[in-house]
Amino acid sequence: MNIQLKSMQLNGGALTASEALRAEAGIEPDPVPVKATKETQIIAIYGKGGIGKSFTLANLSYMMAQQGKKVLLIGCDPKSDTTSLLFGGRACPTIIETSTKKKLAGEQVAIGDVCFKRDGVYAMELGGPEVGRGCGGRGIIHGFELLEKLGFHEWGFDYVLLDFLGDVVCGGFGLPIARDMCQKVIVVGSNDLQSLYVANNVCSAVEYFRKLGGNVGVGGLVINKDDGTGEAQAFAQAVGIPVLASIPAHDDIRKKSANYEIIGRPESPWGSLFADLAQNVHDAAANHPTPLSQDGLLGLFKGEAVGRGVTLVPATFEDMCGTTQVVKPSLEVVYDEV
Repeated sequence: MNIQLKSMQLNGGALTASEALRAEAGIEPDPVPVKATKETQIIAIYGKGGIGKSFTLANLSYMMAQQGKKVLLIGCDPKSDTTSLLFGGRACPTIIETSTKKKLAGEQVAIGDVCFKRDGVYAMELGGPEVGRGCGGRGIIHGFELLEKLGFHEWGFDYVLLDFLGDVVCGGFGLPIARDMCQKVIVVGSNDLQSLYVANNVCSAVEYFRKLGGNVGVGGLVINKDDGTGEAQAFAQAVGIPVLASIPAHDDIRKKSANYEIIGRPESPWGSLFADLAQNVHDAAANHPTPLSQDGLLGLFKGEAVGRGVTLVPATFEDMCGTTQVVKPSLEVVYDEV
């Protein structure tokens, strides 16, 4: 960076202090590592609500465990539904509600109170406040503070998978990106505008914090309920991230998911899909995406699907009030210039 500034001074004469600061601000930061540097891969998964993050993570974590990996799955969605598929539809006591009960009883939270396991997968839910009774993002922050007290940074897992809601933009939900709590982000999307809008926002957040010195990158996109129309594939190519898996919109997958049945098993017809996804997640680099503009995002879809070609017609006073606007004389006192 200093070399570039000195070059500017030599080529164009001495810079003023303000010019030098502007020049320095305009220089791209040095490249950051694109591969996970810690023994444990901590991966945050983002996506629009209802897009299939929990379904993807439950099956991915189960497959990883079947491959001999030690996996921790943490639900960071106030709905607390990340672990429901893993545990056959059973609700998992959340960290926030357990912490509240223990505090009222004057007791400390233990790992066994909030972390549960099935077939080699360890899982917990952070939880959130009841509707209208608190900030979900703040609940996430509180949950991670408690995890740190329980020794989170000393746990010996191969993978820690964090399930985050992507269409909420307050600070708590951006914690892994803003504070470098993970090495990479994976986005779950589909061939619809809203899910790709969320995916694009996540890419924007990653790029924003990278420019502030962050090290988190985007590992790639998982296309869920893929109907073959290609918009999600085009999005991934446009922003510069790989597609890690395409999970088809198949009735067998829908029915088994609705029945809380794990399909990420080696013997399952869908086992190879999740085995490949597990390998792709492991190998994925922390890519630096190039987020799309709103027009660029809309350009991935056919005009009739997103309403392009509609003209914005400004409203008038008559439209708003139903009467003609009467210009009244101003009571403002205007003084002659001296």
